[in-house]
Amino acid sequence: MNEALHRPAVVSRVSELIGHTPLLELCRTENGSRLLLKLEMFNPTGSAKIRMARQMVLDAEARGELRPGGRIVESTSGNTGLGLAVVAAERGYTFTAVVDHHACADKLRAMRALGTELVYVSDDDTEELATAAREERAEELARGQDNTHFTEQHNNPSNGVGYFPVAHELHQALDGRIDLLIAAVGTGGALCGTTRELRTLIPDITTIGVEPKGSIAFGGPAHDYYQSGTGTPEGAEIGALVDFSLIDEGVKVGDVEAFATARAVARTGLLIGGSAGGVVHEALTRLPSLPPGTTMVALINDGGEKYLDTVFDDAWLAARGLLAPDVEREIDERLGKLRRN
Repeated sequence: MNEALHRPAVVSRVSELIGHTPLLELCRTENGSRLLLKLEMFNPTGSAKIRMARQMVLDAEARGELRPGGRIVESTSGNTGLGLAVVAAERGYTFTAVVDHHACADKLRAMRALGTELVYVSDDDTEELATAAREERAEELARGQDNTHFTEQHNNPSNGVGYFPVAHELHQALDGRIDLLIAAVGTGGALCGTTRELRTLIPDITTIGVEPKGSIAFGGPAHDYYQSGTGTPEGAEIGALVDFSLIDEGVKVGDVEAFATARAVARTGLLIGGSAGGVVHEALTRLPSLPPGTTMVALINDGGEKYLDTVFDDAWLAARGLLAPDVEREIDERLGKLRRN
């Protein structure tokens, strides 16, 4: 068996369960083009971001910036924090997560259960995404403190390196037959890190980045959005990991379409997160026009179980003007037709 696809039958640390995630063929066209989902929710914490959380900690240790008994600080909307919480717990560090109320409540509760100290940037319950304020507060908490490390995911090169194994997993599982990679763009680590390594193996692969409408990485206009853990909101700097030379095309998908797609995919038996819904929506739109025999891989960086009170709750969507039965039906029909091929 290829080494990248194998792990020991028994491991001694939760972080040793990271990676080796499966591929699911969601659908295909009559001419043999297919959409494969790289299901990163099969990582511990149900997210891809534990990959880069571990890498950031290991590299900080190697540089001497974290020593036994130290403290990790990070600004997070949830999934990076969950990954750091696991790695901190098993390596004997304390972890402080700077958060806002935009984050999914289940992610916050899970971080606290794992022993994380939560520091909110606002005392009110506003759902506004406060990325810039969170990062400023995290930097303040770490500044001048002995054996305290701000992992700074948006600008930490280790973020991208943490996703290099994804490239090797894809290359080995598909014997190098990948034509197009599509993924969400938040910090840029997952898409650009995977692409950087994958292009050493498949130089001509095409890469498409997806961000929410309202995010600014691929231009304006800026406005609020509800897709969690992705995009670059107004007032935040585009992360250093977003390398536009590694992204052939950047596109935007609105909350309505992203959430409707996640709900449609759920009716096939698979729960995915809201931003993953945006990625699948764009992939489904493109799939019928691709050349015969194309293999498109979508990175599904988050599962849907954390969003049962939001993306999958009719009342929550309706209160925000995001419930769209007609859009869901259209996606159901499109997906159903492709799945019958």
